[in-house]
Parts: sequence; C-alpha cells; structure tokens
Amino acid sequence: MPVPRQPRPGAGVTSHIWPSGGRHLYPSEETSELQSHSRGHLVYAASGVLAVHTERGTSVVPANRVAWTPAGFTHYHRAHGDTDMRIVFLAPSLARLIPDHPAVFLTSDLAREVLLALTGPRNYDPATPGYSRAAHARLLRVLVDELREAHEQPLHLPEPQDDRLQAIARMLHENPSDNATLAEFGKTIGASTRTLSRLFRSELGMTFYEWRTQLRVYHALVLLADGHDTTRTAYACGWANPSSFIAAFTNIIGTTPGRYRTSHRTTANTPATPRP
Repeated sequence: MPVPRQPRPGAGVTSHIWPSGGRHLYPSEETSELQSHSRGHLVYAASGVLAVHTERGTSVVPANRVAWTPAGFTHYHRAHGDTDMRIVFLAPSLARLIPDHPAVFLTSDLAREVLLALTGPRNYDPATPGYSRAAHARLLRVLVDELREAHEQPLHLPEPQDDRLQAIARMLHENPSDNATLAEFGKTIGASTRTLSRLFRSELGMTFYEWRTQLRVYHALVLLADGHDTTRTAYACGWANPSSFIAAFTNIIGTTPGRYRTSHRTTANTPATPRP
C-alpha cells in the first residue's frame, strides 16, 4: 500500500541538520514530511518513541533500539511522546554491511554513545569543537560494527498489500483491543478463514495472531511512552490481564513493561559523554 502523504513538520519542531546527520525535537504526535534519501540512514530516539513508516510497513523505535531505512525507501516519521530523534546517514560502503530492507536493531551501550556523539552539539554548535574527518569516520565504523553484531528486533510491523488484509489492519489499528477471531473478521469483510490465513503467511510471513500481537505491542510502546501504567496499557491493547501482557511484551521487547518504562526514562535523561 503506498505511503500516504504527510504534512510538513509543524512550528513546534526544532531541527539541526548537517550533511552526515541531524537532530529533530518533535512534539508528541508530530509527523515529518514524506521523503526519500539517496543514502540509507539510521534513526534513534534518545527520548520518546519513534515510528518509521515505509511502504513495507512500520518500524517501531523505542528506547535502546535503532531503525535502519535503506536508500531509496519512501518514508515518514511519527513521534509518540515528545521525541528527540537522531539521524545518521551512511555512505554506500558502510550501508552495504547492513540489511537491504528496513530493520530495527538492539542498541548496545557503546552504539548508543556513538549515536549520541555523532548527533550531538559537536556536529552543529559553532561554540563546540567538532570531530575531525578521521575521528568521524572511526565513529561511524564502530557504530556499523556494533549493529552487525546485533540481532534484528521483531519491531517491524509489515504492511499488508491485499485489500482484505488492509481492512483488518485498519480495524485493529483503530481498536487494538478488538479480540475478534480471524473467522469473525472474515465474515465482516467477506473472506474465508482459510484464504485470510494463507494471505497472512504469504504476504506478511506470520500468522494473524502473531501479527496482531506485534501490532498490540507497538501500541503498548506508545501508551507506555505517554506515561500509562502496565495495567491500563494491557487492557487498552486487548490482553485479558496484565500478566499475559507482561509475558507477551517481554517475549518481544526483551524486558518487562515496568522495566522498559524505567529504562526509557533513564535513557531520555542521561546525556552522552563522548570523549574528545
């Protein structure tokens, strides 16, 4: 499904742009313009939760994750919660070392510090001494090496292309707590369970229930970023009880919702301490 055109950033966005990267401070729910770049780029949310939308689907970037968008992919960004978005562009010689599809990676402590250094004041503040070309190149190489060692995270929600799957996706995005079965959705849109099951596997590479869980975790990340507690988030996203939500969230994110909220706040308030 084509990516819909989005408005340009509003007056509330504060941006710093330079040839190798950028920093955007987005108010909650702010959306970037639709764009495409000749170089692939990494985006990191130093605070808030960022969603990167392409025609392939949505990559969710909570604290301690970094999203990769290869060159030529039309995309836009949306902030959930006040978001400090950092961007690093990669030359083709480095981009070829990373997958040729949109992906999300776990951010190691070292990768986080390098990302913050590559997008910090030394890149745009005239009063702060900048990095030499050699130092900048070394930092980029360290970052790419760290990402090559990291595993891709299951935080890319693929976008269905079939009209019937798109209809189900719209209903669930509008109401992630909807617990209708695939058969019940099929009756609503006029398709058999067998047909829909086949389409989910062939188009999205997962079952309907796996995809819905991914979608619910995406919405949970947004709610947690907005300050909602675990119990409220669990019920809002369709889990029968907080314990089942905690189990599903932990299985995908690698930590509990409570610990995620704590680490999210810590990451947002901890400045980078790059060496000169």
